[in-house]
Amino acid sequence: MSSSRDRILAAAKANKPAETLLPTVPVYGGDATAERFTTVLSSIGGMVVWLDGLEALIPTLQQIFPDAQNTASPLFPSTVPVDALTPTDVLADIDLAVLQGEIGVAENGAIWLPEANMLNRALPTITQHLVLLLDHRRLVATMHEAYAQLPSTGGYGKFVAGPSKTADIEQSLVIGAHGARSLVVLLY
Repeated sequence: MSSSRDRILAAAKANKPAETLLPTVPVYGGDATAERFTTVLSSIGGMVVWLDGLEALIPTLQQIFPDAQNTASPLFPSTVPVDALTPTDVLADIDLAVLQGEIGVAENGAIWLPEANMLNRALPTITQHLVLLLDHRRLVATMHEAYAQLPSTGGYGKFVAGPSKTADIEQSLVIGAHGARSLVVLLY
C-alpha cells in the first residue's frame, strides 16, 4: 500500500514538463566607457571617484569619510574584524565597508560583487557606507556582457547599483532607506 506522499510524488514525476533550453541571447555592444558608467551611477545616487593609483586608497577614504570609525575591508587593516560568521549586530555598527568589485556595467551603474570579496554576505547591505574598488578595464556595456563573464567569478554574488532607495513613502524618494546610505565606486 502506497502512502499519500508516494502518490503525490509519483503524480508530480509523471506530469513533469519536457526540459526547455534557455534561449541564446545575443551580446550587444555599446558604450562601456567610464564616463557612461559615472553618469548612470551618479543619476541613481552613487558617486565615482578616480584613484591616482592604489596607494591613494587610504588618503582618499580619509578625505571622503573623515568620521568613519568602524571599518571593514580585506584591502587594508580594518578596525572591525569581519568574516562569514560575524553576527549582524556587529556588522550593523560598521560605518564603512571597502570591498573589491569585479565587473562594472555602464548601462545601469551596477557592480558585480562576488561572495569571496564580501567578507560576509550581509556586509554590503548593512554597512552605513559602501565603497567598491573597481578596475576601469573591467567595465562592460551591458548586463548581457556582465552575465557572460559571471561563470569565471565564482558562485554566489550580487550586483550592487547605487545606495539603497525607496519611494514607497508618500512617493518621495528616500536614499539609504534599507541598506547602505551611500555608494562610492573608486575607479583605478
